[in-house]
Amino acid sequence: MDFVNSDGPSLDPFPQYEKMREAAPVFHDEQSGSWHVFRYDDVQRVLSEHGTFSSRMGGDDPSETGQLFAASLITADPPRHRQLRSLVTQAFTPKAVDALAPRISALTDDLLDGIASRGSADLIDELAYPLPVIVIAELMGIPAEDRDRFKHWSDVIVSQTQTGAQTADHSSTNREMTEYFLALIERRRRQPGTDLISNLLVAEIEGQKLSVAELLGFCSLLLVAGNETTTNLIGNAVLSFTEQPGAMERLRAEPSLLTQAIEEVLRYRSPVQSMYRVTAADTTVGAVQVPAGAPLVAWIGSANRDEHQFQRPEQFDIDRTPNRHLAFGHGIHFCLGAPLARLEAKIALQGILDRLPGLALAPGARLERMDSTIIYGVKELPVSWQASNEQQ
Repeated sequence: MDFVNSDGPSLDPFPQYEKMREAAPVFHDEQSGSWHVFRYDDVQRVLSEHGTFSSRMGGDDPSETGQLFAASLITADPPRHRQLRSLVTQAFTPKAVDALAPRISALTDDLLDGIASRGSADLIDELAYPLPVIVIAELMGIPAEDRDRFKHWSDVIVSQTQTGAQTADHSSTNREMTEYFLALIERRRRQPGTDLISNLLVAEIEGQKLSVAELLGFCSLLLVAGNETTTNLIGNAVLSFTEQPGAMERLRAEPSLLTQAIEEVLRYRSPVQSMYRVTAADTTVGAVQVPAGAPLVAWIGSANRDEHQFQRPEQFDIDRTPNRHLAFGHGIHFCLGAPLARLEAKIALQGILDRLPGLALAPGARLERMDSTIIYGVKELPVSWQASNEQQ
C-alpha cells in the first residue's frame, strides 16, 4: 500500500486515496501486516486517541532507526511525551518564532538576490531547500559547512518506509548521524552556547537531565521536521499557485490572502502524507476490528481530500473556509514547529511573489516526486519568470 509506480512514488496519489475511502476506508495489507486508514474522521481519531493508538515506533526495538528516534517526541506516549515536549515548547512559541522573522527575511532576500536577474532556476535547489536548512541549523548550532550533509541525511531518513525497512544507505546514514550528533552533544557539553542543543543539555525533567538517547531523538527530529516540511510546503505552494489560473496575480494584488492560501496548500498537497501508529489494545476503526499490536498508517493526505469534510476537495481554493486540515497532525502530537513552518513559507512565498514576476513552470518541465511515500514534494521545481536587473 505504497502508492508507488514503476518510476517511484506517485505524484498524484489522490485518485487512489479516493478509491480507498470509498471501497476500503480501513484496509488490512496482509502482505505487510499493516493497517491503513483513509477517511478524515478515522485519521483524526487515530492521531488524537493516544491511549489506543500508540506512537511507539516498531515496538521497543530501536535498531530500525539506529536509535535516532527511539526516545524522541514523535515516538513517545504520555506522560514522557508531555515532559519532553515541555522542554522544547519555549523555542517554538509564537514570540520566539516571530523573533526569527528578520533573519528569515534576510536569508530569503539573499537567496533571491542570487537568482532574480537570471529568469529561471530550480526553485527547490535555490530557495526552498537552503532556507529552512539554514534556519534549523542555526537554531541547533550546526556549523555552516555541515548543512549539505544535514540535508542529505534528512532526505535519506524520510525515504524510509513506514514499516522501517532499510537499505544500506539508510543504515549508513543512521550511523553517521548518530556519530555526528554524539560528537556535537559532547562539544556543547564542554563549551555551551546559546543554541537549542546547549539549552537541552542543561534542561531537567523532575530533577533529571535528558538521557543521551533523548538528546539524540531531539536532534534527529529537529533535523528532519525542521526542514523537510518547510521545503516541501514552499515547493508545493509554488506548484499549486502556478497551476491555478490567476492565483499568482491575485496574491500579488491581495497579499493578505497569502496566509489562507498557505493553509489550502497544506490541505491540498500536505507535505506529510501519513503518520505511523501501533494499536495499544483491540479496537474498532470504522466498522473494522483491529487487533492490539497492529502497525497502522493514518493517511493524512487522504483525510485532507475527504469529500465528507471538504466541499470540492479536488479543487485548490484559496478562499476555502473553514479549512480544518490535518497537515500538522492533531492532538498531543500536533507539530511543534508548525508556527515556524508557516512563517518561513509566508516570508519565502511573499519574496517570490514580489521579486519573480510572471513566475511559471518551465516549459516541458517533468516533475518527479521525492523518494518517500510519507513526505510529499518534488525533487526539482524548474521555473521561469521575467528577469529583472534589480540590485537589492
